[in-house]
Amino acid sequence: MSTARRLSEDIAASAPSFSFEFFPPKNDAGERALWTAIRELEPLHPTFVSVTYGAGGSTRDRTVRITERIATETTLRPMGHLTCVGQSRDDLRTVLGQYAAAGVRNILALRGDPVGGPGAPWTPHPGGLDHGDELVALVAGLGTFCVGAAAYPKGHRESSSLEADADVVVAKARAGAEFVVTDFFFLAEDYFALVERVRARGCEIPVVPGIMPITNLKQISRMAELSGHDVPPSVVSRLEPWADDPDGLRAEGTLVATELCDALLEGGAPGLHFYTLNRSTATRRIYESLAPVPVM
Repeated sequence: MSTARRLSEDIAASAPSFSFEFFPPKNDAGERALWTAIRELEPLHPTFVSVTYGAGGSTRDRTVRITERIATETTLRPMGHLTCVGQSRDDLRTVLGQYAAAGVRNILALRGDPVGGPGAPWTPHPGGLDHGDELVALVAGLGTFCVGAAAYPKGHRESSSLEADADVVVAKARAGAEFVVTDFFFLAEDYFALVERVRARGCEIPVVPGIMPITNLKQISRMAELSGHDVPPSVVSRLEPWADDPDGLRAEGTLVATELCDALLEGGAPGLHFYTLNRSTATRRIYESLAPVPVM
C-alpha cells in the first residue's frame, strides 16, 4: 500500500485491498476496547480503516474525533464517514473541514439511516441533502477528497427493485464516487449479481464487498433484520447447532465468513471490507485463514 496514491488506486490494484470498519463507542470503556482492536489490527497494514456514525447521525462528533486520532496517532489510513442525516450543507462542509485539517483525504459519503432508525420515514434536513449521490457530488466537488459510497447486494430496504438499486450505484459513480463498499451479506452470489447489474450499465466502479464476522447468532440476525434482509437459511442451519456453545458458534461463524471471503476473492472481488464490531479476534482469524493473504 502506498499512501502517496489515491485510495481508489490501491483498491483497484492487482493485490486485494483489506480494510476494517469500527463504530464509535458509547463510553470510556468502549473507547478503550476500540483502541485495543485498532492496535491489534494495525500490524495487518490494512488499505484503510473507517469509523461509522451512530444511528441517525447521533455520534458525529465522536466519530470525527476518533477518525482524527487515527490519522494523527497511528500508521493507518483513515476514511472519514459522512452522512446527510440532520445536517445542513454548511454543517457538512464544516465536518469536511475538520477531516481535512486532520489530514483525512478519503470520505465515505452516505445518505444515512433516518433519525428514527432503519425503516422509519426519511426526512431530509431543511438545508441539507436528500440522496447519497447528492452528498457524493458535494464532497467530490471540493476536489480535496477521494470519495467512496455505499452499495447493497440484496438491495437497500427503501429501493423499489434490485435494478433500481443498481441505477443508484451508477448515479453515485457519475456524481464522483471512485469506489463503493457494500452492506454486509452472506452469499457470494448476491455480491456477484450486484456487480453484474452495475457492469451491465457500463459502470466499472470497484465494488468492495462488506463482511460481517458471525460471532453471535442473535446479534447478527438482529442486524440483518435492520438491513431489511434475513440471514439465509443455509447459513442459519450451519450456526444453529452451536447456539448454546459460544466458542463453537464463533469457530463455525469464522469458517462461514472465511469461505465467503475465499469465494469472493477467487471470483475477482477487488478486496474485502470487514465490519469488526470493535473486536479484532474474529477478523484476524478470518484474515489469517484466507489463502493466500497478500503481504501489503
